[in-house]
Amino acid sequence: MKYLWKSIPRYIRYVIVQILFLYLFMVVFRLVFFLFFFKTTITGSAPILKAWSLGLRFDLRLALFLSIPLLITAFIARNHFFTKAGIRRPLFIYLFLVYLLLTFAYVFDLGHYAYLGLRMDPTVTRFLAYGERADNARMLWQSYPVVRTVFGIGLFLFLITVQFTRSYYRLGEEPPVFLNWKRYTGWVAALVVMFAAGIYANIAYFPLRWSQAMFTKDNGVTSLSLNPVLYYVSNMSMQKDTYDVSKTKEFYPLMSQYLGVEQPDIEKLNFVRSIPGKDGNRMNVVLVMLESTGAAVTSMYNNPMMPTPNMKRLADSGILFKNFYVPAISTARTVYGVTTGLPDITATKTASRHPQMVDQRVLMDQFKGYEKFYMLGGNTNWANIRAVFTNNVDGIRIFEEGYYKAPKADVWGVSDFDLITEADEIFRDATKRKQPFIAFLQLADNHPPYTTTKGRGDFKRVTEKDIDQEKFKKAGFVSMEQFNAIRYEDYNIGHLMELAKQGGYLENTIFIMFGDHNCTLNPYHFMPTPEYELIIGGVHATCFIYCPALAKPKVVDYAVSLVDIYPTMAKLAGVPAKNYTLGRDMLDTTITNRYAFAIYLKNLQPYMSVIGERYQYEINTSSQKSYLYDMQGDPLKDVRQQYPDTANALDNLTRAYYESTRYLMFNNKK
Repeated sequence: MKYLWKSIPRYIRYVIVQILFLYLFMVVFRLVFFLFFFKTTITGSAPILKAWSLGLRFDLRLALFLSIPLLITAFIARNHFFTKAGIRRPLFIYLFLVYLLLTFAYVFDLGHYAYLGLRMDPTVTRFLAYGERADNARMLWQSYPVVRTVFGIGLFLFLITVQFTRSYYRLGEEPPVFLNWKRYTGWVAALVVMFAAGIYANIAYFPLRWSQAMFTKDNGVTSLSLNPVLYYVSNMSMQKDTYDVSKTKEFYPLMSQYLGVEQPDIEKLNFVRSIPGKDGNRMNVVLVMLESTGAAVTSMYNNPMMPTPNMKRLADSGILFKNFYVPAISTARTVYGVTTGLPDITATKTASRHPQMVDQRVLMDQFKGYEKFYMLGGNTNWANIRAVFTNNVDGIRIFEEGYYKAPKADVWGVSDFDLITEADEIFRDATKRKQPFIAFLQLADNHPPYTTTKGRGDFKRVTEKDIDQEKFKKAGFVSMEQFNAIRYEDYNIGHLMELAKQGGYLENTIFIMFGDHNCTLNPYHFMPTPEYELIIGGVHATCFIYCPALAKPKVVDYAVSLVDIYPTMAKLAGVPAKNYTLGRDMLDTTITNRYAFAIYLKNLQPYMSVIGERYQYEINTSSQKSYLYDMQGDPLKDVRQQYPDTANALDNLTRAYYESTRYLMFNNKK
């Protein structure tokens, strides 16, 4: 064996060694992903083994791709490969850059997966948007062991540099093996065939493709199957955001009827509905956005850990919406969606970052006679959110970092406790002046780095020894930090209610509290439907209204959407307004046909969907395949063939939502 190895020309041996090291590098990162990040609802080893098999082939493909420059150089230079400085220096630089870029790509991919439960794709560039880079960098600094990671990367790059330089010099000291043209041609042909076979990576008519990784509906198994670098590259070409007037008109009759448009006009594409006002005392309105607060992590939906007793007390005394959905899993998309009444379905970045989509006619602007507040602990340059409010809401006052007396707690600004404390001062001042107000209060601490303060001095973090580990496992939380963060958020909701009572505005205020999306969770199965497997758990969020003067205790089971919030608030507060977009009153019991529209990634594939009390219908926007699920039957079974009329009706409704949204995002200007 030793003789056989020595008989191979040393420049070919060097290429083989570097391929093996590159491949080993990728396998090690795959093992790290499997041991520390991988989670699945699938039982049985066969899918896991298949995922490993596919993943190892993807890794080999990438290792061979990256080694092609080495192979070409080696075959051209032959024995001069080890004697020419003009070859040695570029070779070392190339290998160093390859390992440098691969290392950072893999590390960022692992961080992205830990944060969102998804492999990294080109949309990650949204975190590099102008004006937001500093905030995102601080979040990384405060949430992750950046110094240790950078030190580890530096040490690894040093060791790998030692590897490829020493092996180069060691092979260069060996006597050269001279080949005649026949043997040389044979080696060239053999290695070309081997490289081609490894890159093709499939015993089939077509080469290995990333779509083969989607052999289950489980995101974890799919993610294990993929190579993160190749997956990122395959998603480099992204659809541009636009709209189609002809498609909008095609579905307009259905959408105008669904929304209850008063004067349908297919030429003008009119979506306007009137919200009647009423005389009497004008109620304040406070919208509280609960960061990363899905339905499944709260006590109202029977999470085994019961982490939100304050929210449950308020929901039990008010109106709880059991099936409230947000259009997408993104804080910026939620802020845009609730404010404009339009799902943010942009293919790249978010609508708040799109100049042509920011100008909108919004309901908050129509609260005439109200003072209008937007309150954020951090900076409203984040995701260009400032423009969503200042461009569309006349006279709005924005409170952000730099205004508050409290110091910043982390990258997201002042703590939620301090934000609420200082917001209360503003609310009390308006109350003393008998000035009605509408406020958007955006919480942020239920988000990495999961900063929790002592509040009034009585908030206490719990540790693993304080809890029932069996319940904790069933609850889906991924860490004690995440669990303490939702407890801290609930603590601050209690703090807000106490301040409102002391400040004299509790009885004259409509509070609506809603999650912007769910957080990343381990598999959980305590909800009425298998929403974790269906992926809709990510868009199923908490929502309840608390207003003892107007809202009697009630549980609403039908599906409602984030875009319905402002129409509901205007109607409840008696504010006359014109609704130009897609939201509907969540409390209107005369509406019998209710579905919430959402977009999400399932198994790393893009879907658009409508979700109702009984049915969920979804369309894969890449393949155009569609699926119908019966929540009152077998929720994981596609029943499209059993209910063709229902499937057809919901297919049209889904596409009507999508086309109407695309049109209005560009054509709802003031």
